[in-house]
Amino acid sequence: MWYLIVTARSLIWMLLALFSTLLMLSALFSPSWLVASPETVIFGNETVTYTPSLGVYSTCGKPIGLNHPVCTLLAVRGFATDSHIFPDVWKAATVFLALGLSVTAVTVCTGLMSCCFQSIFKKSIFNISGVAQAVAGICYIIGITLFPMAWGGPRVQKVCGRDSTPFYPGDCSIGPGLWMAVASTALTFVCACLSLPADKSTSSDRVQDKIYEGQTLICLT
Repeated sequence: MWYLIVTARSLIWMLLALFSTLLMLSALFSPSWLVASPETVIFGNETVTYTPSLGVYSTCGKPIGLNHPVCTLLAVRGFATDSHIFPDVWKAATVFLALGLSVTAVTVCTGLMSCCFQSIFKKSIFNISGVAQAVAGICYIIGITLFPMAWGGPRVQKVCGRDSTPFYPGDCSIGPGLWMAVASTALTFVCACLSLPADKSTSSDRVQDKIYEGQTLICLT
């Protein structure tokens, strides 16, 4: 017989996992990990103000026209992009962040499955997901740590000045993209910790009592 079991703790765990995954996805494609001072450029009679910035996978720079986009991807040719444009450490950071994203995306799917299945191969789906989220969090930490290692490269010095060195952004400031990545990493570890109480809530005596009563849709606070 099939049972649909939803508890407050399992729902919070699942929603938080989804939120942290979407937050890291936004951070990965954000061009604002490093933000420089605003600059202006004149096109005819129009003055356009823009803010140069760099992300781990994209960048915003000087516009080439009023109707042309300011922000583009660094990796136009993927990982074959020249290292002066897309530094090797940023390529590695992208791999670790994407790997962590893939793992957390899977845990979101298993979170949905947990409403109907509480175990896989006799192992708690919550415990497996919690371990996976901890591994994803470690991948995030590695990816975020790799990003400032390229701050001394020509790409960053062009935007942030020649004073920029590894782990020192020069004239740039830390942008919201990097803070989103840090927040997502922290939330991922919180999800890993919440997987244990979520597991206990779906296998509690109250749930078993509802099952013995013949209920197939079980919702508990």
